[in-house]
Amino acid sequence: MSQTMRVGLAGFGNVGQDLARRLTQGAIPELTLTAVSARDLGRAAANAQAISPAIAVVPLADLPAHADVVVECATADSFPEIARTVVGAGKLLVAVSVGGLPNCPELVALARAHGGRVKVASGALPGLDIIRSVKEGTIRSVRLTTRLRPNSLAHEPYILERGFDFTTPPAAAVQVFDGSAGEAAASFPRHFNVAITLSLGGIGFDRTRITVFCDPDIPGTVHQVDVEADDADLTLISRNRPSPTNPRTSRIVAPSILAALRSLVDPITVGS
Repeated sequence: MSQTMRVGLAGFGNVGQDLARRLTQGAIPELTLTAVSARDLGRAAANAQAISPAIAVVPLADLPAHADVVVECATADSFPEIARTVVGAGKLLVAVSVGGLPNCPELVALARAHGGRVKVASGALPGLDIIRSVKEGTIRSVRLTTRLRPNSLAHEPYILERGFDFTTPPAAAVQVFDGSAGEAAASFPRHFNVAITLSLGGIGFDRTRITVFCDPDIPGTVHQVDVEADDADLTLISRNRPSPTNPRTSRIVAPSILAALRSLVDPITVGS
């Protein structure tokens, strides 16, 4: 790719605007933010103008023409349309909301047909590099245990349908889910992009097990990944801090995307 890589953003909420500010302030000199797209183009235009008048605001269909790489920072519901548009145009997609990936089963074939690619950002999940490394051998089991704050779960449909009321925090941690990664992503589409990311890095949607607790005694989301494999057994923990602009999102999400983008242009990169 050229020395200056053009970046487009698909989704322009808190994470997208955080990225836009960092990129326009020169966080990665080799990257130029050229365009953004969002469902509400008028609102996106007003927010973009406040950051930089040089940012074009365009419909999603036009975004690939403005960018060498597109960052998806929208929602799991929006992911399939964004992925099809970007990958179908032969561009690189850096993705966050891969909870929507099971609803886009043709994505691999589309990428191969058009030369597009998808790079999944780590988000709030720990240890993906070493998980990918042990995958080169044999992985016997992968379990993700996630602890979420009550205010992050209180209004989730899955929680309400099962009779939990977390508007008043429980006195102690309560287990609310145990199942496969695919089931977790379907039950909690806003929270469990990490389940799909972990599945892609490891042993798939059906064999990756997820346990979820509502925990009143944590400051932010905690993810613990336990892996049993031939080459190494792993216990990996991330204790995340909430975003100051949206407490239901982990603060590390935008930096994880920035790190993924930086790996595209740095002459030396760290990690497998």
